[in-house]
Parts: sequence; structure tokens; C-alpha cells
Amino acid sequence: MQFTTMLSMIDPSYYVPLARAAEETGFDSMGLADSICYPKESDSTYPYNADGTREFLENKPFIEPLACTAAMGAATSTLRFHTAVLKLPIRNPVIFAKEATSVSALTGGRFDLGVGISPWPDDYQACGVPWAGRGRRFEECIEVISELATGEYVEHHGEFYDFPAIKLNPGAKLPILIGGHSERSLERAARFGDGWLPAGMASDELATAMARLTELRKRNERDHLPFAVHAISIDAFSADGVRRLADLGVTHAVGGFGSFNPYGMEPDTETLQAKIDAFHRYADRVISKVADLAEG
Repeated sequence: MQFTTMLSMIDPSYYVPLARAAEETGFDSMGLADSICYPKESDSTYPYNADGTREFLENKPFIEPLACTAAMGAATSTLRFHTAVLKLPIRNPVIFAKEATSVSALTGGRFDLGVGISPWPDDYQACGVPWAGRGRRFEECIEVISELATGEYVEHHGEFYDFPAIKLNPGAKLPILIGGHSERSLERAARFGDGWLPAGMASDELATAMARLTELRKRNERDHLPFAVHAISIDAFSADGVRRLADLGVTHAVGGFGSFNPYGMEPDTETLQAKIDAFHRYADRVISKVADLAEG
């Protein structure tokens, strides 16, 4: 079992010192959320909040996750980073492939690409991308990025993107982590993903989803390949719970948070030191105990 923490909607000056603290306290990786903009008027709902409200996002700072990764990567040496999740179809995949491979190069390959579709039509409207066909566009974006990341010449003629033979230099190994809870998201993760990013699920729901993923990966003859699952779960906050997650096939327990409630309406007021202290508490209460169990 490896350990992941998540950062978003915090004071921008906190990211680099928190990356150093996460590495020092034994975390293996860090996830970063993505939000392009907040609409002044919208009737969209948020599928991962109990009541569907999205107003909690309005006054929260969001740093673009690839820029944030580059800054934190320069201040660390072992910590991996992933987007959790990045709204891929609203971005041009050729430009984004260049950005992602550049971040991978700058971090020594410590970058995984966690991607999703975005539940909000507002994002597509703001970026001038049609909402219709977003699922097919999503898959084609992944195809384009994966091809260009090889560093070889790639010619592409698809439904949404068309370009002659080009190559990016340098290329990069970019593991693709698929976000989302739907059957289609699980199917995509099983068919072409290197991992899955659930956005918080009840224990029984997570168990059901993991069993379904196992079935789908076998069906696609990909169950022999490495596959990462970063699980946000209450079980991630105890050594026994982490063991239960491992039994399900989870590879990364997500924890280490302080008192910040990301769904609160007010901006985060927790201090940098309080967040660092939370990392240390988690390391003492969970990471070290899981290590002791593994050795015992």
C-alpha cells in the first residue's frame, strides 16, 4: 500500500512547503484538483456533493495543476503527482500533450495524468468546446496525448482532431488514471487506463466498483498489467482500514487532511503549520503502523 494526499483550494503559497512536508512524512504521491473558472450564473449541479450545490467553489483559489506540479516537483525528489481529475475534453490535446510531457520531463517522470470529462456544460461553453460528443472527444483526446507522448512521429485523423505527422520532444511516459464512478468510467479505466480515481465512495460502493473493475479488466485482457487505485475513504485513516482497502485491490490510500472542509462556503482558514501537523499525525497514526504490520 502506498499513501496519497490531496491538495486544492488552499493559499497558493502553501503548495511548495506542503509538498516538501508530504515527502518528508512518508507520502508517496499527491493529487491536485482542476477548475478552470466559476460562472456568475449557472444551473449546473455537482455530482459528488450530497445536495448537488457548487457554490462552495466560488471563492476558493485554484492553481492550474500542471503549473503547480512543476513548482512542487522542483522542491521535491521522490513525491509523485497526479491530477485528480483534470477536465480533459475542454483542452486542445496537442497543446496539452506538450504541457504534460514538459511537466513530466521537469519532474523526472513523477507525473501521472488523472483525467475526467467534467460534469458541467459551463466549462465547455467557456472554452468554446461543444458539450455534445464529450465522451467520444474525451477518448480521442487520450488517444492523441498517448500517441504524442511516445516522442515519435504521429499522424492523426479522427472525429474531432486532424493533423499531419508531428512529434513532440521530449516524449514521456504518462500513466493515464481515469476518474468517475459511472459504468462507462469503469469501462474506460479497464479498457485503456493505467488506474482509476474514485472521488470518495462508501465502503460497500467501493467494494462493488472494485469487483466490477476486476471483471472488466479481465474481459479486456489487461488484468496482468499494473493498475493504480487512489481511494478516498474513511478506511484510509486507520491501519486496519488500510488493510481492508488493500484486500479490495486499492493501491493508494488517500489521507493526511487537516480540518479543512472543502465543501464549506468560506475560504480555508487552516494555517500552513496546522496542515503540516496533520501530515505528521497521519504518518504517526497510519503510515508507520501500516509499515509495522507489513514488517511483522
